[in-house]
Amino acid sequence: MDNLKELLDSKVLQFNQIDFIADDPIQIPHQFSKLQDIEIMAFWTSMLAWGQRKTIINKCNELVELMGGAPHDFMVNHQEKDRENFLSFKHRTFQATDTLYFLEFFQQYYQQHQSLEMAFAKHLQSTDEHIGPALIGFHEDFFSLPDAPHRTKKHIATPKRKSSCKRLNMFLRWMVRQDKKGVDFGLWKNIKPAQLLMPLDVHVDRVARKLGLLQRKQTDWLSVLELTTALRKFDSTDPVKYDFALFGMGVVGE
Repeated sequence: MDNLKELLDSKVLQFNQIDFIADDPIQIPHQFSKLQDIEIMAFWTSMLAWGQRKTIINKCNELVELMGGAPHDFMVNHQEKDRENFLSFKHRTFQATDTLYFLEFFQQYYQQHQSLEMAFAKHLQSTDEHIGPALIGFHEDFFSLPDAPHRTKKHIATPKRKSSCKRLNMFLRWMVRQDKKGVDFGLWKNIKPAQLLMPLDVHVDRVARKLGLLQRKQTDWLSVLELTTALRKFDSTDPVKYDFALFGMGVVGE
């Protein structure tokens, strides 16, 4: 157990470095300094984060361009006709219908609220062991607008569907985790890093199983809880820092 902690801690140090950003979709929100710009692009980037990383980065840069390089200003002030430019935007199964609904949600949300943080944090108690209630509550709020398309629901996961919620967990890691390494933003203060859950992608899943950190056969919500619980034994205040270790080892093929 001590040897495993030592290995994982060394890999966190190796991969949680500023040069990690260059090849990762997290580079998109790192283009911005304003909180709301970071939130919007971190959220949208993480929701589109499947497939090749290079393609994800290109598609997200396309989105930034469509918003005139100022996501928050665009969300609050754009007119209906400005959405026409987005009709040709798509990434894999994310189509124009989904894009238009994201724009609708963000416009309504940011015209009434300062930060996306409260859309998650208001569903979470400081005593909650993990962010599960925040993910469920956010999903329900996100699709509460009268014209919410049913097809768009597949693009935002919820524990209610037993999903691993990989992309949401990654987004929350970006926004909540704080250290001096400069990769994660650590801008949100109402959710504790201890409450975060592991983003479980194919790389993390494979390495976690090889290291004996994950026994459950499926890759689902219960697997995320199992893996995060195992990692809390190594660091109860910041278990998802080990995302860097497991993901990094998976990508470089260790």
